[in-house]
Amino acid sequence: MLDRVHPWGAPVRRALAKDVTARLARDPWEIDAYYRVRRAIFADEQELFESSDVDAEDARATPIVALSHIAGMPDEVVGVVRIYETEPNVWFGGRLGVCREYRRRGAVGGALIVTAVSSAHAWGCRRFFATVQQQNVRYFEHHHFRALEAISIRDRPHQLMEADLASFPPCPRALAARGERAA
Repeated sequence: MLDRVHPWGAPVRRALAKDVTARLARDPWEIDAYYRVRRAIFADEQELFESSDVDAEDARATPIVALSHIAGMPDEVVGVVRIYETEPNVWFGGRLGVCREYRRRGAVGGALIVTAVSSAHAWGCRRFFATVQQQNVRYFEHHHFRALEAISIRDRPHQLMEADLASFPPCPRALAARGERAA
């Protein structure tokens, strides 16, 4: 967690929030934090990109965020993922990342996966794929994905994986959100 400063100037180390939820990013602060978290994980920490991991898929992708809560109110973005349709009824998820402080709390990544796949499923997805870094394959297998083939992305080993859609019922909130975006 980032230190915050009391009004009198003393830094404060906050405890990790116990309540974390995932949802489609909707507020400007969530979108800004979504890109900051991605940059921190994929450019700064993993050095997969020089300064930014933004690419052409972001123009059509739906960002999803995991939010920590304090006193029942969203406080900060602690995880991210994006989903996008590549052809009719075929969706991809990618750029799933969890802030370092929250990685040992397996629920954050799981909440992002469930929200991503069940949202796409609600929007007509018949096949959902993800490219997963090799060290995370078992985690995704635990979350109802199966490995299809080994691939290399940015000179790092990955697996192309497919979700078992039967394990991810369509999300009613995603249907409502899609209707709001269309209006």
